[in-house]
Amino acid sequence: MLDSGATVVLTDVNEKILDSLRQSLSVDRDKSRIITCIMDVTNPEGIRRVAEGLEKDGRRIDILINNAAIDPKVGGKGLAEASRLENFSLEQWNMQVAVGLTGAFLCSKTFGGAMARDGQGGVILNIASDLSVLAPDQRIYRKSGLLEDQQPVKPVTYSVIKTGLIGLTRYLATYWADKGVRSNALSPGGVFVGQDEEFVRRLTSLIPLGRMAAKDEYRSAIQFLCSEASAYLNGQNIVMDGGRSVW
Repeated sequence: MLDSGATVVLTDVNEKILDSLRQSLSVDRDKSRIITCIMDVTNPEGIRRVAEGLEKDGRRIDILINNAAIDPKVGGKGLAEASRLENFSLEQWNMQVAVGLTGAFLCSKTFGGAMARDGQGGVILNIASDLSVLAPDQRIYRKSGLLEDQQPVKPVTYSVIKTGLIGLTRYLATYWADKGVRSNALSPGGVFVGQDEEFVRRLTSLIPLGRMAAKDEYRSAIQFLCSEASAYLNGQNIVMDGGRSVW
């Protein structure tokens, strides 16, 4: 969005991460167009304070991108057995759903509500996943030498949250349509960031293009979905997964 000329507001619960991200994004870019705010998406009061602070500074939110998530890496140390449905704790369920789904609801309620109230409209983009339309293929996460009840799996929360985001997208698309607020979702496939060679081989065998996505390959899609180029697109889930969901 910075490359499109937008002023970007980054939020996170971790100030150090925000500072580091602002520094890296400001290389060869106008640093004044990168604003950071400490915000917990599970805290309605915290979201409201950020919204009021931005409004006080004369900054209107035209685009909301809901991308907060807790996504523990499958098979990480101590996570393999805990990720399995039989062992998955209610505490983990509540925490992950609170961040990934309830957080999107709360942010949409606050920032989307403001877009609707002043009559200028806006865009809400929910970042979902190809697992919003597919069940996770747990075979790609398997580790040799482990018993069946010790095999790592993609946790249940991920699929539930990403599927829930599609429902939220459709709801919002009709709720504020008469106020000029559009809502869509982007469902990316897997991004290559140096994963285990065997995992990559298994996953790419499921993708018609025969590879995972590069880190920057979703940039133009996000720019399209947030711009007037997609002015007649509303309530849709754009699945961008190299064709995996076609098979």
